[in-house]
Amino acid sequence: MAKKSRTKARDTAPVADGEVGPKQPCPCGSGKRYKACHGAPGGGDVYVARPFEGLPGECDIVALRELVPAATAPLTIKGYEDRTVQLCSLLPAASPAMNRDSGQVWLGLQVQHAFGDPSRDLAAVLLAALEAEEPDVIGLTTPPGPGPRLQDLITNKTLDVTVHEGFDYWLADIEERDDLAEAMEEANDAATPTARLTSVEAAYWTDVGTKEHLRWVMPEPEDALLDALSRLHAAGDDVLVPDSRLVGMFRAHGLLAPVWDLPLGTGAEALEEPAAAFKKALDKALADDTPLTSEERATKSGLANRQVTIR
Repeated sequence: MAKKSRTKARDTAPVADGEVGPKQPCPCGSGKRYKACHGAPGGGDVYVARPFEGLPGECDIVALRELVPAATAPLTIKGYEDRTVQLCSLLPAASPAMNRDSGQVWLGLQVQHAFGDPSRDLAAVLLAALEAEEPDVIGLTTPPGPGPRLQDLITNKTLDVTVHEGFDYWLADIEERDDLAEAMEEANDAATPTARLTSVEAAYWTDVGTKEHLRWVMPEPEDALLDALSRLHAAGDDVLVPDSRLVGMFRAHGLLAPVWDLPLGTGAEALEEPAAAFKKALDKALADDTPLTSEERATKSGLANRQVTIR
């Protein structure tokens, strides 16, 4: 009798609920196998599927980290209420945090490192910046290990986001410096015009030159949201303005961000009323627990196939 392959047995061995097998896709969405990504030595302390859950403005934080070029929001930090702390979409050189000459502390969302739990990573660099005795750039080159997460530090009840036309805020609290001015000019050239809608939460209009988009980060569980979007899409009730269309969605940090293509010249203001009306229709669809029709199931499959995981 031929011997059984031990390798095959190991590869197909069942894993416990909530665990990921070494040859399964990494749940972070990288496209790699788990053993070559977060399961590899140094691949991350732990993978957290929805790292910003429970934070005020969770959807906006995801948008600022992944979709919005230039935006800021003030933070209040437990034990450091006397310090001015600013959450930023992007800092010079993609720095994780800065203890500024002015005494302010800035925390960057768009960074190079990824150690499995962005909330823990951000908390580590934030505390390091708050405790720094001199102005400095704070980096993170190794997993931070056990410690508080942003949810343990931030005391804001809401997140007051300001979207900027460019990165002039980099110089807002200091005298102009040639090195920062040059970096700011380069960053401004790459930034696309963006605006946050006021009628709904975490919806951002942007103009990428050839067309305009609405990118709307939503907090509902993925499957329920897909069901609701499928109902509306199948009925033709997801058209925000004439000639606009829902073209797909991003998946980032455990949330979905549906994306609409918009005709050039639409602008953010024209979306306010349609977005508010769509939110009411979406809430009604979310509350509908009847089985999807065959057309709605086909629509759901199509929408699911047009998802792009960016984190």
